Amino acid sequence: MLVALFITVHKKDRAILELIQAYFNGVGNINQQGKDSVQYHVSSLKDLALIIAHFDKYPLITQKQADYLLFKQVFELISRKEHLTIEGLRKAASIKASSNLGLSEQQKNAFPDIIPVERPKIELSTYINPYWLAGFSSAEACFSIFYSRASYRKFGYQAVLGFRISQHLRDAQLMESLVQHFGCGGYYADYDRNIGQFIVSVFSDVTNKIIPFFQEYPIIGVKTLDFADFCKAAELMKKGHHLTESGLNEIKLIKEGMNKGRLL
Repeated sequence: MLVALFITVHKKDRAILELIQAYFNGVGNINQQGKDSVQYHVSSLKDLALIIAHFDKYPLITQKQADYLLFKQVFELISRKEHLTIEGLRKAASIKASSNLGLSEQQKNAFPDIIPVERPKIELSTYINPYWLAGFSSAEACFSIFYSRASYRKFGYQAVLGFRISQHLRDAQLMESLVQHFGCGGYYADYDRNIGQFIVSVFSDVTNKIIPFFQEYPIIGVKTLDFADFCKAAELMKKGHHLTESGLNEIKLIKEGMNKGRLL
């Protein structure tokens, strides 16, 4: 039985993992994970103690905090060497059964009668720290430009700016609270995919609330380039360039170089 911290991001965000590793005094390793991902990995008990001390001082505020608390229980169990006994292994399996994706099929076969422990209940804070939100958005948010049909427009369609944060449905309360925090947007649940999304697409809300927030509380990583392009498109639209064919083409070129279309 082992415990480890894994943080996996797209390879273009490797710099974020390097910042995290530097913050934790260089512990752990960063490795390629598949074709397009990189992963920060910490597995030594000594190094994990440093990680745990951080998250005890600065608790997570999503439902991932429940996974962290269960992870910490297994870490403490292993630190006491209880995992070297059958009883300790069964206890660890019961904890794992309630965390993240639960037990693997192989583990279920090894522990067929395991009863999962009760998952910790996490209460959402009424206050969202803007610096936390900026960091959270660096990983989870998306600044995008999309097109929708608009018969009242001369060219039959219009450019729309969209800001989106997606999370598992279990974090619906957090996503709904962002509507109150920003004073705009809406929460939309997708039960087929088990995700909920906070979405802002009204132009005045994007330019008066979303953009100013991230100008005051900057995100980090390659997403800063997407935000810069997002702001560039917003400025063109403020000037009415999106009402002309040449302006729409300029915005389209910006869109094509953002997010998955960005070449690094």
